[in-house]
Amino acid sequence: MAIPPSAPMLMTRNLLYTGITRAKKLLIIIGYENVVQYMIKNIDDKKRNTGLEYKLRQLGQS
Repeated sequence: MAIPPSAPMLMTRNLLYTGITRAKKLLIIIGYENVVQYMIKNIDDKKRNTGLEYKLRQLGQS
């Protein structure tokens, strides 16, 4: 799993957890230790505005 330095909103514990739990047999994390530590500590969970609900409602009305 490659973990490059990026925007803080992308460096969340949830994203790290997802990557770790999807590994089947082996997980190798490639990145800076301080970035991984930041992700572990970052429990900030923002509401994502994807527009998915709106798109699904539009499909249901067609």
